[in-house]
Amino acid sequence: MTSSYLPATSASLDLASEAKNRHEAITILYQVLNNPAASSEALQVKEQAIAKLTELLKEENRGDDLHSLLTTLRPFFSLIPKSKTAKIVRGIIDSISKIPNTTSLQISLCKEMIDWARSEKRTFLRQRVEARLAALLTDCKEYSEALTILSGLVKEVRRLDDKLLLVDIHLLESKLHFSLRNILKAKAALTSARTTANAIYVPPGQQGTIDLQSGLIYAEEKDYKTAYSYFFEAFEAFNALDDSRAVYSLKYMLLCKIMVNQGDDVAGIISSKALKFLGPELDAMKAVADAYAKRSLKLLETARQDFKVQLDEDLIVHRHLSSLYDTLLEQNLCRLIEPFSRVEIGHIASLIELPLEHVEKKLSQMILDKKFAGTLDQGVGCLTIFEDPKTDAIFPATLDTVQNTGKVVDSLFVRSVKIMA
Repeated sequence: MTSSYLPATSASLDLASEAKNRHEAITILYQVLNNPAASSEALQVKEQAIAKLTELLKEENRGDDLHSLLTTLRPFFSLIPKSKTAKIVRGIIDSISKIPNTTSLQISLCKEMIDWARSEKRTFLRQRVEARLAALLTDCKEYSEALTILSGLVKEVRRLDDKLLLVDIHLLESKLHFSLRNILKAKAALTSARTTANAIYVPPGQQGTIDLQSGLIYAEEKDYKTAYSYFFEAFEAFNALDDSRAVYSLKYMLLCKIMVNQGDDVAGIISSKALKFLGPELDAMKAVADAYAKRSLKLLETARQDFKVQLDEDLIVHRHLSSLYDTLLEQNLCRLIEPFSRVEIGHIASLIELPLEHVEKKLSQMILDKKFAGTLDQGVGCLTIFEDPKTDAIFPATLDTVQNTGKVVDSLFVRSVKIMA
């Protein structure tokens, strides 16, 4: 802040609104905040000035200045109600989160505010900032530290019976365990979130988040039909709110359709629900659906290369596409080797249009998994396929006869022992 100040009045706010550029408006708002007046009217004007200043600094991508602003405002926070303080702090942190590449800044700011809130005994604010810190640490894959924060927080919030915050914490727990691939704990945390949410009013955005997380867990368990229904509910909620997560919910809906072999529905869903979301995310799913419909591994590889960010860098899609790719590769290899009893591996690789080493590795895996009977002769580069041995029905019957005879002999032995006694 500058050393000079302007009156904390609506006229000063109008002056900032009429400024020629953002820099001038920011200077005026700082001068308003620098005014020592502490009347109720002045405090209301300062609250409005903080909101406008936060918005301008966010538009200028000045994350460090927002950080400094939050530190400088601490004396002001002692003059206003705690609820308004919490609203301002969370608003400034939210604004910083919308500035690119500020994750480390957000983490350090959250830790500072937690220490300050603890020293000022502002429990309500501290708990919410701790929840935000846990979410940031989870995004940064600092799972151990995030889990420690959440474990202590959930016990404290449960005692206070703050159900809305408890829903947030259980959701964070579910996301954290899901990232660690611990599906059982992720599902248990999500169940706790749903149970708590059923007892209170949950905002549509939060309900959409619960549905989205439910869809991810069911998809991980290969229950794609149930996952699709949850993704649909999440899409409807986010679409009504113009939330950016709507396109990801729709993307995962399309993924579920592809995974249950209903890729033909993808184009219809996009044309009926998603014209305003057209872009690389949906183009990627259309390319995958087309490749799967044609059973073409080459087209699938091309789609993954053309849409690397949307497919391979999205861990959810990448995980399921890897499974889809393996299934498609096995189906194609089984179809190609079916007419042969002995065939060169290079010939199979040329037919399927994949590298020789890749095909050889997959064939050896399929043999070990008993997908078909055969052996690889790497010396001459050939695959030998054995005929499936047909089980003669007489052998099981013979085994049953022997077992029954054994039971009769045992029974006769027991009776003879009784007679001799």
